[in-house]
Amino acid sequence: MKSDREFTGTLLGFDDFVNMVLEDVTEYEVTPQGKKKTQLAQTLLNGNNICMVGPTGDLHREYILTDRVADTG
Repeated sequence: MKSDREFTGTLLGFDDFVNMVLEDVTEYEVTPQGKKKTQLAQTLLNGNNICMVGPTGDLHREYILTDRVADTG
């Protein structure tokens, strides 16, 4: 992996390549200074960089672990 990032948010949609659009996103990134938390309105995740998806316990939220992200909002 290129970086350690986790994303939680509401899954709006995905395609055949597992590209995903999330809204109300929280990004967690591990840096040398510690864990950084960033709030995003909406995010597009490239399916090539997603390595795991699963429920968080909240029926309307998804857990994403990925390398890279393109911020769309």
